[in-house]
Amino acid sequence: MKTLKYILSAIVVFSALWGCEDDNFDNVDFIDSAVAPTNVSALFSVTQDNTGDVTITPNSEGAVSYGIDYGDASEVATLEQGENTSHTYAEGSYSVVITAYGITGLSSDTTLPLEVSFNAPENLEVSISNDEAVSKQVNVTATADYAITYDVYFGEEGNDDPVSANIGDTVSYIYDEAGTYTITVVAKGAAIETTEYTTTFDAVAILQPISSAATPPTRNADDVISVYSAKYTDISGVDFNPDWGQSGQGSSYAEFDLNGDTMLQYINLSYQGVQFAAAEDLTEMEYLHMDIWTADVTTIETSLISATNGEKPVTSTLTADQWTSIDIPISDFTDQGLTVADIHQLKFVGAPWAAGTVFIDNIYFYRASTAAVSGSLPIDFESDYAFSSFDGGSIATVENPDTSGNTSATVAELIKGAGQTWAGSKITVEEPFDVSENTVVTMKVWSPRVGLDVLMKFEDDVVWPDTSATDEITVATTVANAWEELSFTITGVDSSLSYYNLVLIMDNGTVGDGSSDYTLYIDDISVASFLDFEADYAMSSFDGGSIATVENPDTSGNTSATVAELIKGDGQTWAGSKITVEEPFDIEEGSTIKIKVWSPRAGLNLLVKFEDDVAWPDTAATDEITVATTVANTWEELTYTLTGVDSSIDYYNLVLIMDNGTMGDGTSNYTIYVDDISQN
Repeated sequence: MKTLKYILSAIVVFSALWGCEDDNFDNVDFIDSAVAPTNVSALFSVTQDNTGDVTITPNSEGAVSYGIDYGDASEVATLEQGENTSHTYAEGSYSVVITAYGITGLSSDTTLPLEVSFNAPENLEVSISNDEAVSKQVNVTATADYAITYDVYFGEEGNDDPVSANIGDTVSYIYDEAGTYTITVVAKGAAIETTEYTTTFDAVAILQPISSAATPPTRNADDVISVYSAKYTDISGVDFNPDWGQSGQGSSYAEFDLNGDTMLQYINLSYQGVQFAAAEDLTEMEYLHMDIWTADVTTIETSLISATNGEKPVTSTLTADQWTSIDIPISDFTDQGLTVADIHQLKFVGAPWAAGTVFIDNIYFYRASTAAVSGSLPIDFESDYAFSSFDGGSIATVENPDTSGNTSATVAELIKGAGQTWAGSKITVEEPFDVSENTVVTMKVWSPRVGLDVLMKFEDDVVWPDTSATDEITVATTVANAWEELSFTITGVDSSLSYYNLVLIMDNGTVGDGSSDYTLYIDDISVASFLDFEADYAMSSFDGGSIATVENPDTSGNTSATVAELIKGDGQTWAGSKITVEEPFDIEEGSTIKIKVWSPRAGLNLLVKFEDDVAWPDTAATDEITVATTVANTWEELTYTLTGVDSSIDYYNLVLIMDNGTMGDGTSNYTIYVDDISQN
């Protein structure tokens, strides 16, 4: 049975495996990031003997057990993952409720319709279509009165096994070859009789890309030599079809336009050349990058051709029906004795010979950024940084893909490819990072999935394997496809070492595949200096203000358990609150303070200043900085740039006043919540 070729679009079976890297079975941190099971469903199977005996097999992602409510007032059945249950129904229509339970007790449910009838299925309607994204994949959906399930026989020679699904769900099948096939659909209910539908259908192959290659990362102009790419400035005078005899081998060339995105197309590729107007010196470059899409070329041989000492090839394997991103180290050519100071041609050779077509985009040479940021945190990726990666990792600055939760223009993109399980990236600075034991480092993260583990550590500048580092701190993401802020408490810090490298590894212990599932965006790496309201603070208020730690009223935009609640009553127009610390705040002119704020209205003004510990009216303070909220009933982060800081004064008090100059009334309209006050 060719079971690997079957795709049940609506039925997913998930096996949950987890490991303990350090055999610390007391560690239950995973509970904090646990989520309820998803994609809950079930497959019905009915005996066709007029008995009404139905077998129910539940499925989901992340469940360890299930509750099955048969929908007929019978006792609820309890199953373990992988088990099924059989139940005898009388004729009728039922709503079957499947409840999936995760390892922490969180649950999700779904309700599935079930009609049990001893009549043969009637009004069978079948929809058959070619998949728009997967080559040679055919999708089938069937509906019928009195039917519970249906089987599809896809008619491929050598495979007589049907694919089954609940009536109304979709099943899919990928053929080995494009062509015309006889497809038979058999609708089944509780009756002995079945109803069939047979037709012929043309399964088609997708022979050209339907989406663009990934956009290359932002790079300094000095760090890239672009041959063909919309991202960078290409060198001039490149001939992409010099025709060194390729046409005689059956090859041809065109520029393919995909909705305005152009790319090179080499048809029936035997070999093809790219000719530069002048020789290029690649001695400072580290990699040749290309993105290649093909339906039928298995490998491509790429040669750099020197004007003085010939050519050397490197062969890359291509994956059919998708973009293959290729990064060839320049050392793969120079190790063969090639001189790369005068490269004037590229050559591509396809396999099989003159029998397949490739689409090529984003041809460029590049090196790791040569610009290093001086100093330490914060890192906001709005300027150039010295990046490097290891064992299959990748890092680059790119345009922010989601400004709804983070308004920064540029962020860092991390990709984990199919290298080592510890593949990752690092950021290097000219002056060592200022980290000490229990420093809290915060980082904004955009993850494709919940539960993605992000490892952070700081390393010295000694060459591996003699590198010294802090402890490896791992934090899991809690949301998918949205920005959130993760906090890392750094431990194992040796104060005698200078840490020049910030190392980041996603899902340490798992091999990545370079896909979107292993692509992470990060931004605003900074030190959280103080005040997260998860501990006790000395807080006080004045002239009608009120402050207290309370349970977070809205965890959708801020996952902290506790926050500070500020209320402005009808005392004075300057009523407010303050937070007092035992050691003075470490601030200076131009320090940036960030505060997460939940406001009942947009345009609420929140004033911040720092004061010494002298009693009023002899108090000395920084300037009063006011920032207005921009949204209502949701968390946002306000930024304050401090001025008027007298470095000779010790500031022990952080003062907060909402709507200074306006009398409050103690209502919800004058109640705000603040959290995670940090200094960058």
